[in-house]
Amino acid sequence: MLIIWAGIGAHFHASYPRLELFLFSPMPDDANPVQIAYFSMEIAIDPEIPTYAGGLGVLAGDTVRAAADLRVPMVGVTLLHRKGYFRQELDASGWQREQACEWDVAKHLVEQRERVTVSIEGRCVAVRAWKHEMSAVSGFKVPLYFLDTDLPENSAWDRTLTHFLYGGDAFYRICQEVILGIGGLRMLRALGCTQLKRFHMNEGHAALLGLELLDESAHKAGRVNFEERDVETVRQMCVFTTHTPVSSGHDQFPSELATRVLSRDVIQLHPFFCYEGALNMTFLGLNLSHYVNGVAKKHAETSQLMFGHYKIDSITNGVHAATWTSTPFQALFDRHIPGWRVDNFSLRFAHSLPLDEIWDAHLVTKRQLCDRVLLESGVSLDPDTFTLGFARRATAYKRNDLLLHDVEQLNRIAAAVGPLQIVYGGKAHPNDHQGKETIQRILRIKDSLKQSVTLVYLPDYGIELAKIMTAGVDVWLNTPLPPLEASGTSGMKAALNGVPSLSVLDGWWIEGWIEGETGWAIGEGCEVEQKHPDRDACDAAALYNKLEHVVMPMFYQNRERFSDVMRHCISLNGSFFNTQRMLSQYVIKAYFE
Repeated sequence: MLIIWAGIGAHFHASYPRLELFLFSPMPDDANPVQIAYFSMEIAIDPEIPTYAGGLGVLAGDTVRAAADLRVPMVGVTLLHRKGYFRQELDASGWQREQACEWDVAKHLVEQRERVTVSIEGRCVAVRAWKHEMSAVSGFKVPLYFLDTDLPENSAWDRTLTHFLYGGDAFYRICQEVILGIGGLRMLRALGCTQLKRFHMNEGHAALLGLELLDESAHKAGRVNFEERDVETVRQMCVFTTHTPVSSGHDQFPSELATRVLSRDVIQLHPFFCYEGALNMTFLGLNLSHYVNGVAKKHAETSQLMFGHYKIDSITNGVHAATWTSTPFQALFDRHIPGWRVDNFSLRFAHSLPLDEIWDAHLVTKRQLCDRVLLESGVSLDPDTFTLGFARRATAYKRNDLLLHDVEQLNRIAAAVGPLQIVYGGKAHPNDHQGKETIQRILRIKDSLKQSVTLVYLPDYGIELAKIMTAGVDVWLNTPLPPLEASGTSGMKAALNGVPSLSVLDGWWIEGWIEGETGWAIGEGCEVEQKHPDRDACDAAALYNKLEHVVMPMFYQNRERFSDVMRHCISLNGSFFNTQRMLSQYVIKAYFE
């Protein structure tokens, strides 16, 4: 039985549709062909398989897990990334150093015998696939295929094309996107996926699959070149999700480079292949998709302003509940809310969980975090001390160091209200010098903190560390510069473990925030530039004010009230911001509409 579910709590915007529990009875699995192809440059499935950089890949992995749970007939396609993204090391000065993180492919994946080729600069590059099956408790499996060019028949350089995630220059990147989009579709055909109905592009990296679909449509009709009728056919097959309003997140390549790599004049192919003289993968995805969505309501609005000629819907991201709920909270839910894994919305009944049991479960996760910090840094944290957590990619718009904007103010608050512990994590992209400087600045500021404030930075943030941090801190902090946060999912993971957010109102938090119930907002009045020309200073002041007068006093002086906020996090946000609800909306709005 295929269970498609989505439920909406009363506190969410009235503009959300009311979705009930849908039950489908598909044919037996062996007679139920794969119908949805999900393409993503990165998919995170296991800490030992470092084929992801951060939120985009973790979301993709959670999406595929939800597809297995809900028995959605999906197949996933990504690149192998033999050397991973990178392993982060911080030297004595606090500067980030990158190390390749090679892994044992054959230990985790199964090589497939099928081979396909793609044309890059007019030469044939051979591609193979490695398979992983994402299995649900029901036994339903979603296959994932990792594309690999490290084959002896390829040139030495071509063999490296699937080695590094987001590595190299524009030439390397467009070659990777040829392999993902064109090679991925050809591989699916070679593997027997002939009845695919929808192709979901998770960001623009896979948009060249549209070109391959156009060629398929033309060849099927006995034509060499595609025509407008082929464009309409392909458009009905494609779904496109955009994940960022930041311009650097939208891949575009000079038309001369694209023409050389594809051996086709991209300017002459069709007007929508190029935008302002470049092959723009986001515009290609937009132009070739019948359904386009942003990953939060605010993000969809921002994207609509960026891409005014397109209709952009919203499906707010979620996280896989069973994956991101810590062991102590899983046991708590199993005792009081049996069946929560099958029906995540039943977590709304967490409103009746005993407060003492919530706090006891939290203390277990907090001690686990303390143990990890001691192991990694030699610093001994106190489980009874208020602990803030922050772990995001280190880049300018995420403002990782906003909490440290005024160190003296932070010292004063801790001395007046109670001691404070801060646990940081997060990598900077290897080419993001400013992001690396932010990490270094955070570590240098540590020396300016007085005895009442303890700061640690845990290196090499990934799935395993994320599970420990999002469950083990007392409050999760997020400080993006609006409206540049598309969604964010770390606060959703925290909510499943009863950890409230203290966040700037952007991304998902606009939808999940109820002041004093699911967490607290920062800088509600800081958006007016004429009134507050220094947005960082305004948001930092609001953050300090909320810490000093609301959050920390509640933690230290009214533990029962604080535990009640934790309970609301689970019942209101944990029950909604999950991939079960998210994927159900994709099924209804985009896949089988």
